[in-house]
Amino acid sequence: MSAKAELPNSEGLEHDAAELHGRVDAGEIAVGVIIGRTSEFFDFFVYAIASVVVFPRLIFPHLPPIEGMIWSFAIFALAFLARPLGTAFFIAIDRRFGRATRLTTALLLLGTSTVAVAFTPGHAQAGVWAAIILGIFRIGQGVALGGAWDGLPSLLALSAPEKRKGWYAMVPQLGAPFGLLVASALFAYLLIVLSAEDFLDWGWRYPFFCAFAINVVALFARLRIVVTPTFQELFERRELQPTPVFEAIRAEGPRIVIGAFAPLASFAMFHMVTVFPLSWVFLFTREEPSRFLMIEMVGAVAGIFAIMASGVLADRYGRRKVLGGTAAAIAAFSGFAPQLLEGGTVGELVFMVSGFILLGLAFGQASGAVANSFAKRHRYTSSALTSDLAWLFGAGFAPLAALLLSVYGGLLASGAYLLSGALVTLLALWLNRTLGHSHLPEGRKRAAEKAG
Repeated sequence: MSAKAELPNSEGLEHDAAELHGRVDAGEIAVGVIIGRTSEFFDFFVYAIASVVVFPRLIFPHLPPIEGMIWSFAIFALAFLARPLGTAFFIAIDRRFGRATRLTTALLLLGTSTVAVAFTPGHAQAGVWAAIILGIFRIGQGVALGGAWDGLPSLLALSAPEKRKGWYAMVPQLGAPFGLLVASALFAYLLIVLSAEDFLDWGWRYPFFCAFAINVVALFARLRIVVTPTFQELFERRELQPTPVFEAIRAEGPRIVIGAFAPLASFAMFHMVTVFPLSWVFLFTREEPSRFLMIEMVGAVAGIFAIMASGVLADRYGRRKVLGGTAAAIAAFSGFAPQLLEGGTVGELVFMVSGFILLGLAFGQASGAVANSFAKRHRYTSSALTSDLAWLFGAGFAPLAALLLSVYGGLLASGAYLLSGALVTLLALWLNRTLGHSHLPEGRKRAAEKAG
């Protein structure tokens, strides 16, 4: 069977849909993907920003500022530990009750856990229980994020034209800078217009209420696509159906591991230009957090264009070359760039813009870096597990690790985390080339290697 038959192009997808309930194309899927990912990343960044500017003072005021930030980042990591458990739990719901029930339940849990954070008491009211309560809500967010996987990114990848797969692969990643822009703008506005006392008392809670509202809107937007008869049929025809987690692990274990580590450079970079620099500026400079959030917004705009550029480059040179080239560039960046954070406004701006450009080029192609090597029967579950593990190993502990390294070894030492991620990415890409397609027929192997 040819690669084209195995990986249908957009014309074939549109023909299938037209036979069912009207014309559906990759562009419509892309809209649903962007809406879903933007809402998830808005939730993510609302919590991430609060973990720097709110929780150390609200939950850990009895600790020195650095220790409070460390404990805040430790709670931040709990969501990433919980995500694989959420995937396993919601895959079971999907198999028993269907994708609509899974998505509705997961997003309601995500919205409820997020808005619940807004009601978290401070240490002055609840003592040590304040940290425990926050940790429980954070775990709830992680479980829900594991269940929020709707399969649309995989369907988008399968529906993309053969010569534009890199372009469509970057579409889901646009949700990250969009979510960061909105979250940063909202926090910056509140920090500017409110006094420090009002912000810490009630102002910081408002973004979490906004996150709940955005989740509700995103839920209906995604359900409109996912549960229609047209898309249900398309999921079935493309064999994008959930299989038991342990079955997928037995069948695809090595490729899941490779897929989790292949984008490690971009995931490590993700927090090195978002959460970590905000914590450094907050702890070790006299700069107002609102001002640095505006710099982050400038960087996010650069990241949007870089993500789009990654699609063009991947279609021209191949996804593996883009990932490998950006991993090497990130390794070089790690050797000097973190010190720019000590260079005042100019240094911070250079760090953030250059960092976001590298992040966009790498992160734009990080989604499903080895998805083509998964057997079709296990692609849905394996892709979800790969995403969970990539976030866990690449991003979950990045702010904590970078902060500890910089506190005890200086800013230059924080680059060691980036360097390790870049080296692991290069190793994983090499392993994927030698092992990742070993189970495929020869024709599909050549096509997958060309696309990857």
